[in-house]
Order: sequence, then C-alpha cells, then structure tokens
Amino acid sequence: MTQAPAAPDDRTVVVTAKSKTADGVVTLTLARPAGGRLPDWAPGSHLDLVLPGGLTRQYSLCGDRWDAFRYRIAVRREAGAAGASAYIHDRLREGDVLGIGGPRNNFPLVPADRYLFIAGGIGITPLLPMVAQADLLGVDWTLLYAGRSAGTMAFLDELAGYGERVRVFAGDAGKRLDLADWLGEPRPGERVYCCGPDRLVAEVRARCTTWPSHSLRTERFTPAALSVTADSGPFEVKLARTGATVTVGPGATVLDAVLGAGASVLSSCRRGLCGTCETTVLDGRPDHRDSLLDDEERAGGDSMFICVSRSVGGRLVLDL
Repeated sequence: MTQAPAAPDDRTVVVTAKSKTADGVVTLTLARPAGGRLPDWAPGSHLDLVLPGGLTRQYSLCGDRWDAFRYRIAVRREAGAAGASAYIHDRLREGDVLGIGGPRNNFPLVPADRYLFIAGGIGITPLLPMVAQADLLGVDWTLLYAGRSAGTMAFLDELAGYGERVRVFAGDAGKRLDLADWLGEPRPGERVYCCGPDRLVAEVRARCTTWPSHSLRTERFTPAALSVTADSGPFEVKLARTGATVTVGPGATVLDAVLGAGASVLSSCRRGLCGTCETTVLDGRPDHRDSLLDDEERAGGDSMFICVSRSVGGRLVLDL
C-alpha cells in the first residue's frame, strides 16, 4: 500500500472506492482509516489532497454534504500530465492512505431568489452540491452543463434525476451553449455561479458586466492572467504580532519572506487559487494578483493571498 507523508490521524483519509465516472475522469471516495466523522463542509468547498512525495492539489468536494463519514472528489486526467492527475489515475488504489488539508470554501453558495449554474467539463464538481442544496431549499435554479462530448461529461446519470432543470450541451451532439441567450439581460435577485475552463469563465464574466454587483461568482482551474497594478519593486512587510520587518524583493513572494522571518503560515498551491495563505492586512494597500477575490473584496483591502499578491506602495502591515 502506498503511504502519504506522515500526518496526524485526523489529517489522513483512506481511498475506499475508485471508479471511472467519464472518459478521463475518475471518482474517489475517501473516509477515515479507522472510521469516524470527517470535518463538515458546505457547497463550494475543496479539499487539499497530499500525495506521496508531498505533492498537494485541491479538488472540489462533490458528494453528499450530509454524509459525515465519506468525501467524494472527481479528478480529470490532465493532457500530457505526469503529476497529480496521472498519479491518481494510474497508481492510486483502493486502500491507499493520503494526507488531507481543509476543507476550505472560497466559492460559497450565498442566498438568492434564483440560481443559474454554468459548468464546463470537470467544472461540474463544485456545482453538484450547490444544485443539491438549492433543490433541497426549494429555490428556483437551472444548470447549464457544457462539454466536448457526452462521454467526457461526468455525473450525467446523477443529474438526469433533476429533469429539465439541467440543460446539457455536448459538442459531439451538435449542441452549443449560447451564453447570450442566458445572460443577455440582468435579472435582479439571481446569482450566477460558473466553474470551468478559462475561456468559458472569461465569456461569462464579460456577459455579466451589466449585472448587479455580486451577481456572479466564478471558480477557475488555472490562475487568471495577471493585470499588475503596481510595479514589482521591493517593499517592506511588518509582522504586527512579532514586530519583525522584512523586505520583499522583486523576485520573492510575501509568503517566502514572512516564512523566512519565522511566521507560521499555511500554504498549498502558491498560485493564488486555493486560499490557504489568506492573511489579514492591517495597514497598506495590497496589489491583488490572486484568482479568488471579487472586485469589492479587492477594493476593501483587508486581506490578501500572500503567495502571489504584492504591495501598492512601499509598506504593508500584516496580522502575523
């Protein structure tokens, strides 16, 4: 049995089932090695999976949030990949023990009069529990699910039970998702949730620019292209709890600088995607370079993801 790096018992899971869910997609069921309750989670949460060798990746929890003893994730094989997805597809077996972190939720389902869910490919995973939650609450919702072919689209059988609330757009069937039909006119009270490839997310964002603030929430597979609002020159970071001050050079990150000063900060993706390293800002203006915060959260400036974000100006004070 392959073992992940040593971790406390409450930070490990065992693979209790592994199955093919679609072409290029496998589903894992995870539980405590000795049984017992897993941490609670809410729709939109993801789990850090620590693979042998210390490689960590984040996967959306897509099972039954009311099942306290099992987690479910789905993993798509990345084209040409030799890393986490290839390991999970080719080498991971039932009975293997892995380390975990989280769950964390940077994509929460907030109250709304109506929901429009838009998924592309494996982007269906965070939306599955959202659909279930909206349906449980009796809130009106529609899911638009697009993929290259029906064979590559996971969980179609599961979604079929929702009937016409789910609209499937499979490329091999000649069905194309026309976002203009669905996002042409803003609808107050409706929330739009989108997860999928960059091209889909970008088009949804563009079509929602006239919608009321906070109408759209998105989650990405890869970091957004940087739109740098400040230069990348050196700046100072003061650690408020210890009183230490460190300089962050042009080629360094705030995360590396504060870790070097002895601060205790958890991190995972180091790409501004997972949310693990979120840190409170006490003074100064962050130059946000993450793919998580919305425009209003960025303007608030009271937190930042220190693995990628920098400073507008010469100094930041962080709650570390």
